[in-house]
Amino acid sequence: MAQRALAQDALLALRRTIAGIEGRLPETLSQADGGTVLMRRHGRAEGTGEHFATGAAALDAVLGGGLPAAGMTEIHGAETRDGGAVAGFALALASMVLARRPGPLLWVATGDVFREVGHPYAPGLAGPYAIAPERLVLADVPRLADALWVGEEAARLEALAAVLIEVGGSPARLDLTATRRLHRRAMLAGRPVLLLRQAGSPEPTAAPARIAVAPAPAAPRHTLAGPLARSIGPPGFLVAVDKSPTARTGRFTLEWNRHDRRFADRSCPAIPAADSRAVVPLSADGEGAAPTPFQRMAFPAGDGTAAAGGQPSRPRRAAHRRR
Repeated sequence: MAQRALAQDALLALRRTIAGIEGRLPETLSQADGGTVLMRRHGRAEGTGEHFATGAAALDAVLGGGLPAAGMTEIHGAETRDGGAVAGFALALASMVLARRPGPLLWVATGDVFREVGHPYAPGLAGPYAIAPERLVLADVPRLADALWVGEEAARLEALAAVLIEVGGSPARLDLTATRRLHRRAMLAGRPVLLLRQAGSPEPTAAPARIAVAPAPAAPRHTLAGPLARSIGPPGFLVAVDKSPTARTGRFTLEWNRHDRRFADRSCPAIPAADSRAVVPLSADGEGAAPTPFQRMAFPAGDGTAAAGGQPSRPRRAAHRRR
């Protein structure tokens, strides 16, 4: 019994040391039936349970409620050509944070990353992401060490709503020590930090969640009459959660709704099938619902015996018959 107690004390001391390094508050211990000691993590974000719900229920469940309101989240892109989708997904998450918190978004990156992937155009973010130009602050630094230093110092500034750090490739300096320090600063300050890794291979970091993002084909725009053919709908993202606080993984195809600042899962239709019907009143003769407006843009070629919505063709109308 004495050896078991000593082993438990050593284990608890080790876990407290790890919690201190990661920036979590000391664990609360509870005695379960049978004498087993359970460890409950109570970091700042975990203790409050505050998350920013993404709108996609399945993704929120995997992430434990959505984007953590405090701490670091890694967003990963496999190739440089996916840089636009990776940055767009991160901006969508930042837009949800800015909708609930005051202050601007700080975007930190080195000059070579901006030249390779693209420099953010602040006025262009107002439309798709509802981020006003005055709420975006850019920091173009010469080295990765400078970007990490700026990110660490900015993570504890109360004037900022969120911090976004963009890194290219898989640099050796971006190791567990550097990311653990960054995550600790964000946890203590209660602020979300988004780590964008462009064209890098998945490597161990201190981020509790790692999300891989790639572009998805845009679906047609939805109207009351159904999908509008040959149109381009909201931006689409292929999202794969490879690491999460709940130890669960998942793959999703999401669409960004700029009006509601939420994601929608394509596998979950927004309108039930029972509600998909014509919204025009009954026709004059009462024989059924009139066709939905703009259902067909032109009459088909042929002998004119049929037209849009079952209406008589032009030659058969009495007003157009030749006398």
